[in-house]
Amino acid sequence: MPKSPPLPRFEELVDRLEALVKTLEGEGLDLESSLRAFEEGVALARQCHQRLDEAERRVEVLRRRPDGTVAGEPFTPGREEP
Repeated sequence: MPKSPPLPRFEELVDRLEALVKTLEGEGLDLESSLRAFEEGVALARQCHQRLDEAERRVEVLRRRPDGTVAGEPFTPGREEP
């Protein structure tokens, strides 16, 4: 089975998304080109959001226990630190 191409890095996705935004903000695109750029931008934004969600799940918060040792535990967004 052939290998799928490597996924672009998050930074590459963001760079492409920024380039699309600049293109859309400029003048000179016809309606069809604008729609294609917009659709690509939405797809890129979704990919970026998915990557951020994946990264968040991988992040662990290091917490110091009462005995002085440090333990990792899953990151919980919005949780107050003691």
